[in-house]
Amino acid sequence: MARLHSAPVPVGIGPVVRRFGPLLLRLAAGVTVLWFLVRLVGAAPFEDGLRAVTWPAVVAAVTLTALTTVCSAWRWRVVARALGIGIGLPGAICAYYRSLFLNSVLIGGVLGDVHRAVTHGRRAGNVARGVRAVAWERLCGQVIQAVVTALVLLILPSPVRPALPYVLAGVAGVAGCAALVVWRAARRGRSRLTRAARAVSADLRHGLLAPEVWPQLVLASVLVVAGHTATFVIAARVAGCTAPLGELLALLMVVQTAVVIPLSIGGWGLREGAAAWAFGAAGLGAATGVTIATLYAVLMLAAVTPGAGLLLGDAVRRRRGPRHSRESRRPDLARRRWRPFVADRPSPVTDIGTALTAPSTRCEAERLVP
Repeated sequence: MARLHSAPVPVGIGPVVRRFGPLLLRLAAGVTVLWFLVRLVGAAPFEDGLRAVTWPAVVAAVTLTALTTVCSAWRWRVVARALGIGIGLPGAICAYYRSLFLNSVLIGGVLGDVHRAVTHGRRAGNVARGVRAVAWERLCGQVIQAVVTALVLLILPSPVRPALPYVLAGVAGVAGCAALVVWRAARRGRSRLTRAARAVSADLRHGLLAPEVWPQLVLASVLVVAGHTATFVIAARVAGCTAPLGELLALLMVVQTAVVIPLSIGGWGLREGAAAWAFGAAGLGAATGVTIATLYAVLMLAAVTPGAGLLLGDAVRRRRGPRHSRESRRPDLARRRWRPFVADRPSPVTDIGTALTAPSTRCEAERLVP
């Protein structure tokens, strides 16, 4: 009788694609845009942006970034408290600096926010709610930035002004369809989509849209947009752009809208591409836009370096052991109680949707156990 040998089962590429696919897509998008820009305008605009860095510009960027980071941390704290988990403002500022630095040096521009969400969730004893707090905080900031950008582009002249009504109509239609889907999904069934829709509805009705919550979110987000725009204006003036302030503001708001799209290498890619298109369409030259975007990137990297120091301090404390850590024993207990439920789930970095829809009552029940 012939001896049968079982053929080795090939490892599926599905998990590998889900884990590294988005990362590779962001890397490819950033590299493609930068390669196209180098072919279009050459490397000289990038070199001009690096040579244009001055100490007064760095000091101004560091100061403005400190103010915007405080406002962003305040917004995050307001959202977290509205969802039922607390965080002190000093701790939120430090965590936000860490996430800003990681977003500035890693692919995609969102891994720092993932680190901030998971770390805060573990310390609070509820990873799912911690992830939701960061997701809502970022979404609120981007929505309000989009509203401010639309208002600026409607008032001030810009290359996108003629097409803006059609863009706004399309965005409104997509938002309306999404709201309808969420409303219908929240009313029926027990699927994963239904649980997510009910969580979104509960967070909005009982948290973010509360009368004492949403005005703080709007104010903090407007201050953040103003701070980033002011830093961009400084970069444009230092780079030698003499365009009128109104026209310059409209162009820079367009560039900032492209920055929030997570298809870049530490922010590099779409920002420079959008700047080249906007300034080229306005008659100021694509090379000028690339130079301004490069200088802005360098200034922002210098402004978020406190986050690198905080991450280095965290690494040193971990090497010294738990006796030198600033974390209390209670968060350690919360992490140990949460660990059995996290072990059988996908990593938060690769499956944020699972964490967003995960029920939080299980962890809360565990915290009640003496």
